[in-house]
Amino acid sequence: MSASIANTVNTDSPNSQSSLTEWLDYMQQIHVSAIDMGLTRVLPVAESLGLVQSAKDDAYVFTVAGTNGKGSTTAVIAQMCQAGGYKTALYQSPHLSVFNERVRINGEMVSDETLIDAFSKVESARLACDLTLSFFEMTTLAALLIFAEADCDVWVLEVGLGGRLDVVNIIDPDMAVITNIGIDHVDWLGDNIEDIGSEKAGILRDDITLIYGAATMPDSVQRLIKSHNATCYQAEQDFSYRVVDTQSWQYSNAAATLELPRPALSLTNTANALSAVLASPLTVDAEGIAQALRTVKLAGRFDYRKIATRHWLFDVAHNEQGVEFLLAQLLPLWQEHVSRQSSPSSASIKILFSMLGDKDIAMVAQRLSDAGLPITDWYIAEIDHPRAASIDELQTALAVYVKDAAIHVCTDLQQATQAIIKDSKPQDLLVVSGSFHTIGEALTALDVNECL
Repeated sequence: MSASIANTVNTDSPNSQSSLTEWLDYMQQIHVSAIDMGLTRVLPVAESLGLVQSAKDDAYVFTVAGTNGKGSTTAVIAQMCQAGGYKTALYQSPHLSVFNERVRINGEMVSDETLIDAFSKVESARLACDLTLSFFEMTTLAALLIFAEADCDVWVLEVGLGGRLDVVNIIDPDMAVITNIGIDHVDWLGDNIEDIGSEKAGILRDDITLIYGAATMPDSVQRLIKSHNATCYQAEQDFSYRVVDTQSWQYSNAAATLELPRPALSLTNTANALSAVLASPLTVDAEGIAQALRTVKLAGRFDYRKIATRHWLFDVAHNEQGVEFLLAQLLPLWQEHVSRQSSPSSASIKILFSMLGDKDIAMVAQRLSDAGLPITDWYIAEIDHPRAASIDELQTALAVYVKDAAIHVCTDLQQATQAIIKDSKPQDLLVVSGSFHTIGEALTALDVNECL
């Protein structure tokens, strides 16, 4: 797309005095589509900014792709590297409440001023190249620029969509991680595991190490591993884990067996992250690993909290693998939750639910409804997002699969959050799920500014 087309949308770039909100609004307007796969437009701007070589020359780079679990995996890798004394950059997306959540150095969100300075530099390079970039492309380049200018020792980068054509892939990784491969984003990645696997394995480079976090691997990924002469460590073949008790777990690979504290995140994703750190040349001792696991958190990923006398579980599950993961952990959590209540027989589960319209709403509703959990109520509202599922779409899906629970229609997530609190008891478990946006709006409604 030519620059002239973008300029018909908005010709006035913000300046260094503009607010972060003004910059984010502007960047959402300068390209005709929110998702535009490919690196053709991004690379000239990245090269102009000196980004393509800066990370490879000065830092050790972990790049993490996969259908689910990328956020947890990157969070654990970053926490371990930080515990090892490395100045660690972490890039994740999307955010829940504030954009700054996406860009962290040593666990701290970067400031508005740092982001604005980087946006201004990316915008100048974009204009000099006479190109348009999407919101995600602009903001990712800004994050990479911040990491380069901060001279970070380690970069931990979460792929936004796919791998091969994602902006993150302009940086050559030293270590690649693919958490798992499932059917999602079919409009951009394909509608079968082989095509999706090929896209995600596009983060591989010659002679690289890959951590593959699932027991089964598509043929397309195997071919790319071979063509790149990559070394692959695969879950359940080269490393594994087992639960010891509620406080500890055991990780094993060919070289070591470690008994470690249980983190607040998925053990599957934690094992993948630990495998990546152990396979790298970075030095993180056993105490550093244990410290990282005791402290690592990630908002919205099986995120259990007590807020305003209510027990909440926030999980972004929005596709088949995500729901399966949620349910695998929710069943034992529910049993533990009930055992702690003074009147367990009266405890129930209520769900605050909304999704984007391009997701399989019916499948998610069916899986949750058929899980054998005591779900008594669903509270639905439309997300404040251009791709949000409408109330009609949500109601249609739930009407088919929800048979033994009440469905409450609310005008927005603010009202839905208030309603679920009003209708619940302290012994109930309130589950918020379906999308990052659902959780972000619910946390805002609860006036929870802490996004870990």
